[in-house]
This record gives sequence, structure tokens and C-alpha cells, in this order.
Amino acid sequence: MERNFSVERNSEIELRLLIEAIYLKYSYDFRDYSGASIKRRVNHALSQFECSTISALQEKVLHDPAAFMQLLQLLTIPVSEMFRDPSHFLAIRKEVVPLLRTYPSIKIWIAGCSTGEEVYSMAILLREEGLLDRTIIYATDINPRSLEKAKQGIFSMENVRAYTANYQQAGGQCSFADYYTAAYGFAIFDKTLRENVTFADHSLATDSVFSETQLISCRNVLIYFNKKLQDRAFGLFHESLCHRGFLVLGSKETPDFSAFGDQFEPLVKQERIYRKT
Repeated sequence: MERNFSVERNSEIELRLLIEAIYLKYSYDFRDYSGASIKRRVNHALSQFECSTISALQEKVLHDPAAFMQLLQLLTIPVSEMFRDPSHFLAIRKEVVPLLRTYPSIKIWIAGCSTGEEVYSMAILLREEGLLDRTIIYATDINPRSLEKAKQGIFSMENVRAYTANYQQAGGQCSFADYYTAAYGFAIFDKTLRENVTFADHSLATDSVFSETQLISCRNVLIYFNKKLQDRAFGLFHESLCHRGFLVLGSKETPDFSAFGDQFEPLVKQERIYRKT
């Protein structure tokens, strides 16, 4: 019993040291990410790197930047799909778009954009609603490889059937195939969809606000943060949004219990769409 406790305690210390070392060496700050999530991902990394201890993993990534980039992929596992949760995008189309039309120009921030699926979903929706030409989309993430993939706009055809079904359920007005060209097992999306998109490296843990926006989408990111980091993120969103701007979150996320709970009110609560009060 005591030995098991000692091993567990050593592991906790090693994990804390690894996260601190990553911050000091590479300036990626995972210190306020959910402990359970980081622990699970690091344990998975141990087998991927064939390391018997977290200390051995720390030594490897401290002395080999390429190894750190491999670890970063495991710590920021991108999980996304186009028009994910179609009812959410349908609600944006019906409830948010009519209000966005009242702005002469629109700025949208997609925080934690991963490999770009949500970016292209939003761009398609805005094009169909006649708003894309007067919209700037800021697509940000901490993972440079994910950002590079997002810039390319190339996705596996294996996933396109599911994307097509999502698009149709989200109120799509055209044929989804109109937006991409199929080649060699991949769907290459129309490059004009990203003409008004700026892809940028940005960390909700360490970076500040860079623009006033009318809408911020940060879906399924905050669930990996502890409360302190969630509060920091909500503070950034509140500072960035214009008066009565829109904040859209993932299905398990809410500002209600944050330090900014009284600064946002639900527009479509079931779909986690809020407005700045």
C-alpha cells in the first residue's frame, strides 16, 4: 500500500516537473490544464516514446525539439469534424446570423481551431448567408502542425460522408460537394473559403487579446482547462467581444460558474450560444 502511494506520488511530482520544464524551455503553458486530462495524455505518450518514466520523457523532450513537437501532438490531440453538432450550426444560422447582418463588417475569432474543420464550416455557412465577403475570421491554435493542416484545407474523403450529413442537418443550402474537389482519396476545399481567414499561433493560457470581435467560437477547448485557466479564457473573450457580441461554446461548456458568469447571457442555451451583457 505504502509502495503504491510512493509510486503514485513520484509520478505526480514527475508530471509537474515535465509541465514546468515544457513551459520554461518551449513557452507552452499546460500548468493550468485539467490534471486528469494531462496525466492521461502523458501516460499515453510514455508508450509512444517507449519511456518507462515521465522523467525519461522529460529528458528526451528537453534535449530534442523534434521530440517535443511529437509530444505536443499528443498533448493537444485534435478531435474535430465539419459541422460538428449540426443543431448548433443551425441555431447560429437562424438566431445569430440575422443579428450579424446588422454589422457593416464582422470579425470572428475561432479559438482552438485545431485542424480547421470548424473554420471551413463557419466559412461555408457565412458564404451561404451572404456574409463571408465582409467577414474576417481569426483561426488560432497552439499547435503549429494543426494550423498548417488547417491552412491547406485538405481532408480525408473517408470523413466527407459524415461531414455531408452534418452539413445537411445544419441547414446547408447547396450540395456539399460544391465546396471541394476530390482527388487521390482527399477532399481539397475551395481556397476562396479561406481568403478572409488569418491563421495564427495563440495560447489562451499566455497570450492576450488581439482584436475586437463580434463572435467568438471556442468549442470543446475549455473542458481541458482547470477553473483558473477557464476564468482567464472567459476574461479574454469578454475583453475581445464588442457590446452584445456572441460567444459560442461546446456542448459541455458554460460561463455560468466562472468569474464572468454574470457577463454573458444565454441566447440559445441548449446550443451554448451566449451574448455579452
